[in-house]
Amino acid sequence: MFDAVKVKNDCVEWIRKFFEENGKGCNAVIGISGGKDSSVAAALCVEALGKDRVIGVLMPKGEQHDIDMAYMLVNHLGIKHYEVNIKDAVDSLITALPENLPLSQQAQVNLPPRIRMSTLYAVSQSVNGRVVNTCNLSEDWVGYSTRYGDAAGDFSPMANLTVTEVKEIGRVLGLPDVLVDKVPIDGLCGKTDEENLGFTYAELDVYIRTGKIEDKAKKELIDRKHRANLFKLQLMPTFKPEL
Repeated sequence: MFDAVKVKNDCVEWIRKFFEENGKGCNAVIGISGGKDSSVAAALCVEALGKDRVIGVLMPKGEQHDIDMAYMLVNHLGIKHYEVNIKDAVDSLITALPENLPLSQQAQVNLPPRIRMSTLYAVSQSVNGRVVNTCNLSEDWVGYSTRYGDAAGDFSPMANLTVTEVKEIGRVLGLPDVLVDKVPIDGLCGKTDEENLGFTYAELDVYIRTGKIEDKAKKELIDRKHRANLFKLQLMPTFKPEL
């Protein structure tokens, strides 16, 4: 059985220890989308460090239809926050590319999260910060993150927690249900996470924790995605010369 209270408390202590060892007195800087992951990660940091040491950065690309959820979170937690619209940065980079180098569809999808991460580090280095990685185990398991985008960060409180577990912790933290239960959407291609993946997080989470899944086709899909994306979870390979 998953003890959400215990895991939440342990995670809060882990965050405090991280800052004691890797940035005593520093602030936690976190990208706020209004989804469950940024909501829970921000709430964990507030409990660990206090609201005065947590800074949220909202980064819409042009008009964001659900930005009110992001503002709901920062207002609920009472944290300092900035809004930085990344549309001009994304458009400028695309425009600057040579005409004979058209961006692939996947490159276009991954560009905004990489610019968001650059924005987070620019803010972080300006406010004595450490960047919070908001990925969870379920997404990491099947590579549903952008390398050097949302997969980056200085510390990761939820990397070993499934979506189901993250949501349970969100309830323990007293977050509004609308934030915890918000249908996960990548905000890039207009589809929900589960539509993109081809299976539900509930199915994936059970499979991760128990190895059980009834649909063989979905099992093969999950296993294939896991194998193909393991490199995202590993340090960059480096050549070691024999000297």
